[in-house]
Amino acid sequence: MSTPSSSIESTLVENRVFEPSEAIRKAARISGMEAYNALCAEAEKDFEGFWAQRARETLTWSKPFTKVLDESNKPFYKWFEDGELNASFNCLDRHMGTPVENKTAIIFEADGGEVTKVTYKELLAKVSQFANALKARGVKKGDRVVIYMPMTIEGVVAMQACARIGATHSVVFGGFSAKALQERIQDAGAVAVITANYQLRGGKELPLKSIVDEGIAMGGCDTIKDVIVFQRTPTACNMVAGRDSFMHDVMEGQSTDCPAEMVSAEHPLFVLYTSGSTGKPKGVQHSTGGYLLWANLTMNWTFDLKDNDVFWCTADIGWITGHSYVAYGPLAAGATQIVFEGVPTYPNAGRFWQMIEKHKCTIFYTAPTAIRSLIKAAEGDEKVHPKNWDLTSLRLMGSVGEPINPEAWMWYYKHVGGERCPIVDTFWQTETGGHMITPLPGATPLVPGSCTLPLPGITTAIVDETGNDVPNGAGGILVVKKPWPSMIRTIWGDPERFKKSYFPEELKGYYLAGDGAVRSADRGYFRITGRIDDVLNVSGHRMGTMEIESALVGKTDLVAEAAVVGRPDDLTGEAIVAFVVLKRSRPTGDEAKAIAKELRDWVGKEIGPIAKPKDIRFGDNLPKTRSGKIMRRLLRSIAKGEAITQDTSTLENPAILDQLSENN
Repeated sequence: MSTPSSSIESTLVENRVFEPSEAIRKAARISGMEAYNALCAEAEKDFEGFWAQRARETLTWSKPFTKVLDESNKPFYKWFEDGELNASFNCLDRHMGTPVENKTAIIFEADGGEVTKVTYKELLAKVSQFANALKARGVKKGDRVVIYMPMTIEGVVAMQACARIGATHSVVFGGFSAKALQERIQDAGAVAVITANYQLRGGKELPLKSIVDEGIAMGGCDTIKDVIVFQRTPTACNMVAGRDSFMHDVMEGQSTDCPAEMVSAEHPLFVLYTSGSTGKPKGVQHSTGGYLLWANLTMNWTFDLKDNDVFWCTADIGWITGHSYVAYGPLAAGATQIVFEGVPTYPNAGRFWQMIEKHKCTIFYTAPTAIRSLIKAAEGDEKVHPKNWDLTSLRLMGSVGEPINPEAWMWYYKHVGGERCPIVDTFWQTETGGHMITPLPGATPLVPGSCTLPLPGITTAIVDETGNDVPNGAGGILVVKKPWPSMIRTIWGDPERFKKSYFPEELKGYYLAGDGAVRSADRGYFRITGRIDDVLNVSGHRMGTMEIESALVGKTDLVAEAAVVGRPDDLTGEAIVAFVVLKRSRPTGDEAKAIAKELRDWVGKEIGPIAKPKDIRFGDNLPKTRSGKIMRRLLRSIAKGEAITQDTSTLENPAILDQLSENN
């Protein structure tokens, strides 16, 4: 992999600083910058000892580990490998016999507003029953199970049940298409799919089971023996005899006792597919021990968790945030959490604020995209402004998925947090497993738009193309210099791609985050400046440009060539812009609009609605060098509406730039 240029200019200057209040600092687990610096110094002095102590204190092991870190086969690092444990045991069983056993684990609010609560003891019983049901159907340790579920208690139960029996789960977001599902089933070699007949979102019933049927019918899914269907709504769905069963039927009569299968700390807990810069999705493989350690630790450090907190992460379980901060972290930490099935704008854009008031939420963790859309709604309709609800239960707020712009940060701080709640702006990725750079609420002075400093034990840096550190104030490539327990272990079935993608030799073997960043000259705070490769971040979801281009060109009756870039967008962070060459003359006017709609719908079907280009422009050709390489940097300028100031001397067809700049 060749790393892109590191000459990233920083134009944002932010001088506002918000110190933690004395009351928050005194009550915090990590109290003040002195405590933060002491932890960092401890990790620096004895790196393995630091992580070993946390692993012994934080997790319950059936067989203690004797070796902390194995670096003998870089970059395929192993953590606590000879230790044994079970993720589900650490989330549920170990709370039994303690006050947590009768504590509410999940407050579930359905799309329509109905509320269901389940205690830790009740959740363990449900997970054990479903784990026994999976075992009865032949699912065993090491098998892969695809989960294509709505945001429900049953979605969490499915993930925990897989972990309980040592099966590796792969959750696919419920908005993905049949083709995307088929590709992931195929790549993982899954033996079963757990899904629902429908999901409810925004007052609408959306099919899931029929999409599973369509995906399997596409072929190459011969490994699938079972499809288990959670009946979310009364509406009937197609059931294939001999293959399909309802979740309630397979659980009926199963024991509520299912001893957890103890596995090596390095056993794959899950594979989660994320888009890469090539057409094929990447199966990010995470371990059991290291991953769970960091999910639990960051719950306590970043969110400064207290016994009486009501925690709400709004992410879907189909994304890494829903893995670490819904399905595993909160349960391992013994927290009460809210799980929400619906969308923030139904029945109106005050839904989030209404729920915070109703459930006395104390920690609220959401995406900048959601915040920006709710700012827009509140500006257009005073009835959905957060001031109309009592949000005084909040003590801490978080941001996740992409950098939050300073003005959205300030609105969030003022109108949602009442200027009293710290905001933890968390930088991390599917590949990192948990938070990497984030403020600590009782220690870090906050600067809007900055994720501030790395957590103790995490060694982040900004370097140039040769892996050398750049001075504070200069932009560069964000890397992690040392391994950490929750890091990606490999790309499922493709170790070479793993090495080339994340540990390029030209960067001295450091982990390449794929983001540009800059550190402030005064405090050394990190600010993420955006992707340095061809991966787009739309509403907090990472998608490869190549995957969208592949989908467009897959419309073989119409499209000859396509190039996809991103441009800044006030609402989604980044918007997808597609430049398309058709197999016919370039359309204009209403015809261009009709074809653009057809192509958007096609991409939605091939990948999912979130991948639909916001803007499609047609050209007779694309800007290419004489060697045939598409010059995407020029397309990015066109997409942003900027004047072309870059060198175009290598272009084969300079006149095409004027054509593509037209709003056709």
